[in-house]
Amino acid sequence: MRDRSRPSGVGTVIGWTALSVVAPGAAHLRAGWRRTGLALLSVHAVLLLGLLWIGLTSDFADLAGWLAASSWLTAVTVASVALGVAWFALVVHSFVVLNPGTLPGAGQVITGTLAGALAVAVLLPFGLVGQYAAVSQSALDKVFNAPVTPLSPTGSTGAGDPWSGRDRVNILLLGGDADTHRVGVRTDSINVASIDVETGNTVLLSLPRNLENVRFAPGSPMARRFPDGFRLPANPDGSREDLLFAVWEYADAHPEIFGGRKGQGTRTLVETIGHTLGLKIDWYALVNMWGFARLIDAIGGVRLTVPQDVVFGKYNEGLVKAGTRKLRGADAMWFARSRTNSDDFTRMGRQRCVLGALLTQADPATVLSRFNRIALATKELLRTDIPRPMLEHLVPLALKVKSAKVTSVQFVPPLINTGYPDWVKIRTVTAKAIRASAAPRRHLAATTRPTAPTATPGPTAATPSPAPTPETRTTPAPRTSTAGTAEATEPKGITDGCA
Repeated sequence: MRDRSRPSGVGTVIGWTALSVVAPGAAHLRAGWRRTGLALLSVHAVLLLGLLWIGLTSDFADLAGWLAASSWLTAVTVASVALGVAWFALVVHSFVVLNPGTLPGAGQVITGTLAGALAVAVLLPFGLVGQYAAVSQSALDKVFNAPVTPLSPTGSTGAGDPWSGRDRVNILLLGGDADTHRVGVRTDSINVASIDVETGNTVLLSLPRNLENVRFAPGSPMARRFPDGFRLPANPDGSREDLLFAVWEYADAHPEIFGGRKGQGTRTLVETIGHTLGLKIDWYALVNMWGFARLIDAIGGVRLTVPQDVVFGKYNEGLVKAGTRKLRGADAMWFARSRTNSDDFTRMGRQRCVLGALLTQADPATVLSRFNRIALATKELLRTDIPRPMLEHLVPLALKVKSAKVTSVQFVPPLINTGYPDWVKIRTVTAKAIRASAAPRRHLAATTRPTAPTATPGPTAATPSPAPTPETRTTPAPRTSTAGTAEATEPKGITDGCA
């Protein structure tokens, strides 16, 4: 039975309308629409209980993974729009059933204005969620557009196992030192993240860009072209273009080595890094360094301690002053990349500090509050062969990494001589670091097996190429500075050594 009696006043209309926002049907019950009011309250209670059940029974990482899936993002977008419109209509109808037309003229204006504002305010959060979902889907579809290639099985594979029986996945992380006046891609920063899929424990393996006499995977076109290692005549100014950072660019520039096939730089570098470390690289991700700076700006900067002034620029005109403060993207990148008065190994350490600061400070609240800017920066930031469907599994793994143990191994002097690299030692140190990072039960099992560790070794890891000796070299070894670059053979935390 409907009660169409005159409402008691402006406060009653506004109060019951506002209550209907959090308790749909309350205004209808007040106005005598009992069946409608009870139905709305029941549906609302079921929705709340469903959300509570999902929250209590689901892992946050799994939920994040689902939301990375294209189908779920589409569903969220549609559901947000539908719920927003429904809630807007609910508020308007709640206001109408309270008979505001029986109020005096001034009361009608006041209640109508406040009810309209309330309806719009209710619609905004749903619209925001829908926009976030749509922007996310657009950004992810643009970046992760590689063909779907499942991981090659390793060991026993359980039903529904996205990792194909692997204990770890290995992702090559590259920083592209590209510029408008350069041709091709030069990899300024070269790291491999080897991630335990059970615990998220990660080993970050850093190779110097100036590694010489690089050996290629046996049987590959580059190995046939350079059977004794990557070696080219020096430039007139003494600089070299045959270091590790130039492998991608060289392969792209010489398609004749690959039977005329173009664009072989990516695959060649991935194979080469895997062969060097004795790992099977599953995917790569190339970060545009200045896109990275835009990402840092998008999250509002990163707080870093600059231990001493860092000079940069063609004429040393730039300066990142020493001290602890929040740096904008450009300053953070110059802090990481400047070569003035420092060697490559010092730069590697600074890059690690920037990466560690970003990993620590990119918290969910910051990401949500600056979501659109971050999504836009990501479109310009990343190039990868990670298939879109794998994000559903990699996002939860990334959340594990954020709270897991992350250690770092840098293959720099005195651990490794970049002029005469000890390839066997590089693989041995890699395997040791990965064993130490493995889940305890697997680590215990690994100590009883003489075979390869849970590093997902590549097919060439067991047959390393012989390291060159000084007697066989026809070109003098480069000078290498070890000041401030001594690295222990034991893995370090990613922020160890960062002030």
